Amino acid sequence: MMMRQAPRSRSRVIAAGRRDWRPVIVLAAFGFLGAALWSGAARAQEETITSHGFTTFGDLSELTYPADYQHLNYVNPDAPKGGTISVWAQGTFDSFNPYAREGLSGAMATIGYESLLEATADTVSDAYCLLCETLEYPESQDWVIFHMRPEARFSDGTPLTAHDVVFSHNLLMEQGLPSYREAVAPLITNVEALDDHTVRFTFAPDVPRKGLIVQAGGSPVFSQAWYESTGARLDQTQVETSPGSGPYVRAAFDFNNYITYRRNPDYWGADLPINQGRHNFDEIRVVYFADANVAFEAFKAGEYTFRQENSSIVWATGYDFPALNNGYVVKDELGNGNLPPAVGFVLNLRRPEFQDIRVRQAIALMYNFTWTNDTLQYGLFQQRNSFWQGSPLEAHGTPEGLELEYLESVADLIDPAILTEPVTMPHTAGANQLDRANLRRALALLTEAGWESGADGRLMKDGQPLTLELLGYSPTFDRIVTPFIENLNTLGIAANYNRIDPSQYTVRTRANDFDMVYDGYTTGLEEGLGLAQRFGSYAVDDVFNPAGYSSPAVDRLIEIAVDAQNYDEMSAAVRGIDRIMRRALFVIPSWYNANFWVSYYDMFEHPEEMPPYALGQLDFWWYNAEKADGLRAAGVIR
Repeated sequence: MMMRQAPRSRSRVIAAGRRDWRPVIVLAAFGFLGAALWSGAARAQEETITSHGFTTFGDLSELTYPADYQHLNYVNPDAPKGGTISVWAQGTFDSFNPYAREGLSGAMATIGYESLLEATADTVSDAYCLLCETLEYPESQDWVIFHMRPEARFSDGTPLTAHDVVFSHNLLMEQGLPSYREAVAPLITNVEALDDHTVRFTFAPDVPRKGLIVQAGGSPVFSQAWYESTGARLDQTQVETSPGSGPYVRAAFDFNNYITYRRNPDYWGADLPINQGRHNFDEIRVVYFADANVAFEAFKAGEYTFRQENSSIVWATGYDFPALNNGYVVKDELGNGNLPPAVGFVLNLRRPEFQDIRVRQAIALMYNFTWTNDTLQYGLFQQRNSFWQGSPLEAHGTPEGLELEYLESVADLIDPAILTEPVTMPHTAGANQLDRANLRRALALLTEAGWESGADGRLMKDGQPLTLELLGYSPTFDRIVTPFIENLNTLGIAANYNRIDPSQYTVRTRANDFDMVYDGYTTGLEEGLGLAQRFGSYAVDDVFNPAGYSSPAVDRLIEIAVDAQNYDEMSAAVRGIDRIMRRALFVIPSWYNANFWVSYYDMFEHPEEMPPYALGQLDFWWYNAEKADGLRAAGVIR
């Protein structure tokens, strides 16, 4: 089952704007000059660091790429340009504005927007100049100045300037999600264009510095001229969107059928070292299907050419068709060094009955990973334990060292057992669909919580039954969740699985109108400001916090993680957060796959040594025209 689109593993505040637009007030000439002179005087008083990149932890000498690098290590700088790659998406779309709550945005609608800094697929901490040439900041990191590339252009040919950066920041602040505004407003006190190609971000004096420069440099840049000429609002559905500066532009679309993005032949940044060997396809096509099964049949027929598989039954049993058997389609597993998404069955804590942890524990006991994986998923998955699975941020055993010290600082806000007992692990279950021992444990927990079995076996409290609706939209998920629902009903919970169409699902989940969904949280190998937007108490109604989870103890540890002066401090704080949240059990952990499952028509190629943090099929793969001609001659593709 698909979940909300996840961002890259790097943790930062998510710049998703969804408020209304107001014109940005332009400084009068005198006021602007005064601001520039003042900032210049301030800069003269302290030593500054100038670099082509930035690393959150460590120093600039530890950057993977030196200032004179020619290309990223994992790309093929001689990769040919050309061809089309096509992928699929499920559902529908009626907008191309990915920053609005209204409407359903088309797939890859952010493809045209760039930022001052860009992360790479082979590092966690590093970010390198893209729209900027260099960045300048003091050791205190009280501010950062980006010296921008004067050649940067939007796709309509107009210059991209520091004024567009200022405008974009203000636009996101005024129209962004409340959680974005609440997270960023206390951090960035001022953004000013010192001249057409120099922009300065000033940070609040009393906030942690870690992550601020990456946050400032990581937000998308929009065209001020386009917004002012059209009167468009970032919080509303849009068919026509502002021009971006990226390598691709939208070429054609048919609502709910397809979207085509074309590589811009006049892309301003094509010759930059960071872009060598990337953006190789002339065209990227997204084909829409309402049903996942229909989508797979379409792939077998050659209606699209690249597929990332997420269904174990299809991966195990479905890849037996002529194009594959004749060698025209490649089926492969490629390593994935990213954190597994922290997904599972998410309980909506906004529901009063789910506030009781004993109810959550009882529900969790009815999910049998062992039987599900062995019987329905062909033993292809592993059970997820942690929100930061398999990384140094995952909590293990009992807390010790710095992690214990941090947890002791919030001891009055947590269950005392967290300090002395091993971290909560997913329960184990036997080989049968319904584990009778877990059923007895679950019933005892619910009895302790005040729920009693009625004459019909249904659990009741204060005259009301315990009900649970699992909301979903993918038919491929039916076989996985049906046994779970059956176990819940055996326990005495009036449970049902309600599969609705994707658009209804989006409306209901955005309105937090659900009991339980299969969803989760995006976490990073390096955490910072984004923690608060996903797990902070002020974000209980944010789309990135589906459970509506909040904890004063986690709030305090988030502050410690964001204020960390080194990796050890950050990781210890995050392990403490992991330990607290796992005990809270607001996400019943399911499964994860340590590899990418991919299949594609044998006309695409990728670097022999793949980077650890991206599959990169739309980034640094390329098209083999000779192989494609052979497939066409064989009648395999059109």
